[in-house]
Amino acid sequence: MPGTRSTTDLPRPFRPLTKAPTMNAVHRVLDRRNPLWYAASVFLLNTKPLYSAFTFVERQVKHRLFGCRMCGQCALPVTAYACPMSCPKQLRNGPCGGVGVDGSCEVYPGMRCVWLMAFERADAEGHVGDMRRLQRPIDQRKWGQSSWVNYWHGDDEELFAEEGEREPLLLTTSETGDSH
Repeated sequence: MPGTRSTTDLPRPFRPLTKAPTMNAVHRVLDRRNPLWYAASVFLLNTKPLYSAFTFVERQVKHRLFGCRMCGQCALPVTAYACPMSCPKQLRNGPCGGVGVDGSCEVYPGMRCVWLMAFERADAEGHVGDMRRLQRPIDQRKWGQSSWVNYWHGDDEELFAEEGEREPLLLTTSETGDSH
């Protein structure tokens, strides 16, 4: 059927190989507010061979640990280090409506939904609130770029909506069909 993709080309849900508390500690060390990391990002951006080598190592490490797809706009810290881009549908704001009652992925029924893994990991760490942050659509031009360099350089500061920017969904009685 034209326009359909084989499941062999789709990402597969990936169970992270590291614990979220460990990665949270690493993330604190690599926090963008440290001027050293900004300087490193500028240096890497201005030294293409080093940037390429750094990105290659990042790709290898993050793929093995998280199933990273190198979107260049990393959401791992807010999804308890379960990569949402390993969702076959590449959903960045929660699971689709096809999650099985057993928590299985709709596309790969023998695998657990990456969003349920993320929620379970976040819940175990008391970080479910992080997952409420709306992730704006990614910039498709950044695929293959180093998300660490983008993060340190501040190129992804607009990736997440602030908590106050999320409006609660309020339905009027005409929308719900209630006559009360």
